[in-house]
Amino acid sequence: MTDRPTTAGPSSAIVIGAGLGGLSAAMRLGAKGYRVTLLDRLDRAGGRGSSVTQNGHRFDLGPTIVTVPQVFKQLWSDCGRDFDREVDLRPVDPYYEIRWRDGSVFTVRQDEEAMIEEVHRLSPRDVPGYMKFLKDSEARYQFGFEGLGRRPMNKLMDLIRELPGFVKLRADRSVYGHASARVRDPRLRMALSFHPLFIGGDPTHVTSMYILVSHLEKEFGVHYAMGGVQAMADAMVRVIEDQGGTVRRGVEVDEITVSGGNADGVVTTEGERIAADIVVSNADPGHTYDRLLRNQTKTRWTKQRLNRSRWSMGLFVWYFGTKGTAGKWSDVGHHTILNGPRYKGLLNDIFMKRHLAHDMSIYLHRPSVTDPSVAPKGDDTFYALSPVPNLHGADSVDWAEMEETYRQRLARVLDEQLIPGFEDHLSASHILTPASFESRYLSPHGAGFSLEPRIFQSAWFRPHNISEEFGNLFLVGAGTHPGAGIPSVVTSSEVLTQLVPNAPRPLVLPQTKMAAE
Repeated sequence: MTDRPTTAGPSSAIVIGAGLGGLSAAMRLGAKGYRVTLLDRLDRAGGRGSSVTQNGHRFDLGPTIVTVPQVFKQLWSDCGRDFDREVDLRPVDPYYEIRWRDGSVFTVRQDEEAMIEEVHRLSPRDVPGYMKFLKDSEARYQFGFEGLGRRPMNKLMDLIRELPGFVKLRADRSVYGHASARVRDPRLRMALSFHPLFIGGDPTHVTSMYILVSHLEKEFGVHYAMGGVQAMADAMVRVIEDQGGTVRRGVEVDEITVSGGNADGVVTTEGERIAADIVVSNADPGHTYDRLLRNQTKTRWTKQRLNRSRWSMGLFVWYFGTKGTAGKWSDVGHHTILNGPRYKGLLNDIFMKRHLAHDMSIYLHRPSVTDPSVAPKGDDTFYALSPVPNLHGADSVDWAEMEETYRQRLARVLDEQLIPGFEDHLSASHILTPASFESRYLSPHGAGFSLEPRIFQSAWFRPHNISEEFGNLFLVGAGTHPGAGIPSVVTSSEVLTQLVPNAPRPLVLPQTKMAAE
């Protein structure tokens, strides 16, 4: 084992994982005066938001929809930077199109009048209920996102203080239950309730607080970062390095070291020990507590407790490129959601039975209609995502055996329902399964979004941003408060700054070119 020497100087922080949570944490710690070292096992920053390139097609592996750009603008501002100068974020309109097997379509836009017309076209009697749903969504946004979502929830009193709000807003009701109470058309019930799937939750069981996503979309729009989320991650790396921080790729942390009950550094898989005043983990809390702290005694986040938790669903994602198809399938836009023949039944198979069904629902991402850089000229780049069971349990799917079979099923649905004949034009192909998430991102049970955001796995019940187990250890990212999704993982670093003091020995940099400007 080799030790990286430390000398008296600025207060030091180690951040484990260069996902958007870890990157934003490193930025904010740098702004607070810490000398930051960010370590990530991948060759690109971004975590789930990283990318791979094949035959000229850039595949953005993870999130594709950026909402609430204000959280990024605030992040950059906290670091003395201008987000709009460094990241090209473009609004997408329509946001996405939802399609059903019967040929009906629901197009989601920002304009409220256009949305009322869409609802009226599908189900005139549901317009009043839809308007009530929008008000419900805004109320939960104010309470859930702007309220408890941007404050620490590591003390029991933090939760008790919010209980009246949970009761008033019927947090006991599910997202699907709330949508069903407002509209009667089954298609609208789906269209108003599916959003928890974007953060790994079952709409029929996740608390109705998450209908706030509808307000996020309506109020702030849906955006795409030119160059993909990878470009955002690369811009974050530049800020960290300009602050004097270090980003080391291809370095995997094997253990968090603890002395006297306090985290004091890490050991890499190569045996290098790096000391620090504080440690921030953007790794999944399950991996953090079960693997990185395996040699420490835990009282709350034990292996048994983690194993009893409910984890988000898995994801089967097929990334593919097509040659000479620009302008083809002109009715397929940037974001399309294709419903399977079942909604509640499929959700039950995925989340409760953990059964890989023959039918499927698909989210199809076609960034090449917005961003020409994702594909060679005249070509298209896609990714097709299908929610599937995670790997929790002895009877989980063997994806080494099922990968090609499931890809063929997915291809058949796409050919019949969305992009006929596309396989004749294939020029690149890449697949991630729950097994890939487990190996690439070290996600427990191959879960796509860490712990499922049920009511008793949210807020105070979620692993805290300041560790309940060890001093000087902090958590950011999808598995901690406030949860998964781009706005939330970035907001987790905002919560972090309320828990970490300013560096007692701040890093002082010479004036940089950016600062001089």
